[in-house]
Formats: sequence, C-alpha cells, structure tokens
Amino acid sequence: MRNMYNGSERLYRGRCTAREGEYAFQLVVEETDLQVIVDARQRELARPMLDFVTSLRGQIKNWMTLHPEFRTSLVPVAAPEEAPEVVRRMAAGAAVADVGPFAAVAGVIAQMTAEAFVHVSPDIIIENGGDAYLFSQKDRVVGLLATPAEGTSTGVTVRREDCPVSLCASSAIIGHSLSLGRGDLAVARARDAALADAAATALCNMLRTGRDVQRALERAELLGLEGAFVQCEGRIGVWGNMELVAV
Repeated sequence: MRNMYNGSERLYRGRCTAREGEYAFQLVVEETDLQVIVDARQRELARPMLDFVTSLRGQIKNWMTLHPEFRTSLVPVAAPEEAPEVVRRMAAGAAVADVGPFAAVAGVIAQMTAEAFVHVSPDIIIENGGDAYLFSQKDRVVGLLATPAEGTSTGVTVRREDCPVSLCASSAIIGHSLSLGRGDLAVARARDAALADAAATALCNMLRTGRDVQRALERAELLGLEGAFVQCEGRIGVWGNMELVAV
C-alpha cells in the first residue's frame, strides 16, 4: 500500500524541539511547509523568511508558466544561464540523479533559505517536508521516520564540523511526493541539498523489494553522496557517513 501516512499534520515535528537559546517556528507558503530553528534572539526572522520563500516559489512558478515540462518531467530538464538560481539548482541536482527537477525542490528551498539568513543566525536548521538543511555550531541528531506508526526511533548524528549539510528523504508510503518504487525510506546525505533531495528520490525509485537495498547503496556511492540509508521490506542498508543512534 502506497502513501499510507499522508495526514496533513506533521506529527513527527513534536519530537524535533529547539534547544535552550533557540526558537522554533513554522512557515507555510502554499505547498511549502518549513519547520525552522534559529537563535532565540532572532525571532523576528519569521517575516523576512516568509517573504524570501514566497519569492522563491514565485520564481519557480513563473518559470513553469514558460516551461511547463519543468514541473511535470520525470527526467532531467536543462536550465539555461538566464533561469533563476533556484531553478538552476533544481535542474543541476536532478541531472546528477537522473530524475525530474521537482525531485529537488524541497531541498533547494530549504538550503537557499538557510543560506540567506545564516549571517543573522549562525545556528539555523530548516526542515521542509522531510528534507533538512543544517548550519549548526553544535552536534545534532536528525531523526529517521522509517516507521511513522511507531514514531522516530533512529537518528543520524551530524557533527558541527560537518555542517553545512543536508539530509533528504523519500518514501513510497510517507508523504505526498511521487515515488516509482515501493521503499519504506531512502535518505541521502550531501552538502548540496539539490543533490541530496534528487538522490533520495532516485534511490527510493530503485527500492521495489528487499533485494534492491544493496543495489541502491551502490548507486548512492556513484552519485557522490556523503552517506545513505535505505529500507525496504524489513531490510535496512547504510553506507557512508551515517552514524546511527537510538532516539
């Protein structure tokens, strides 16, 4: 059964708490739903971040009006030099992973928003529907939601010296995003969120049975990722810089 956990409430966020001295808030612009953690002294960032995300979405929508294939294609679509940066980043990540540009949209929006405001808040974490981008001066743990009914029970350690970094997820049973496979979860780790997001989609597309787990990990290495986690039919595979911890 596909997409069995598509509720509008992101219940997993209840376990993603801000630390002392940090402030968490949610930003929703149409389909974009961000959970943001910043320095507690920077609570006023919500309004300018909302404007920034609205602008990014406007640039993408304007481009889609002129190039509708950019939204619907399941294979890479080139973006010329004159395209907005957000469009070029999506296209570049998708080209590496051999998927459609919209496989990278959530990760790119998370990264570009974090980059735009990190000069104000050196600690800034943005999660966009399961795709996260982190600038952090502290060690963190990013939860893996492999079995939503049971809640997050496993996490990946992110050392402060490894930041900035992105961890992006794709699933055939969690969320609204299109997956061509049957995998429970694929998580890709990379410095570039466009690559991580697009690669997570590509890896999850490969997962049709548990026998595909090893093949997906081999593909993760070829894509130039820092690490990957995949789960299908009770089988789990981990490769690269993915230090798992109990949450």
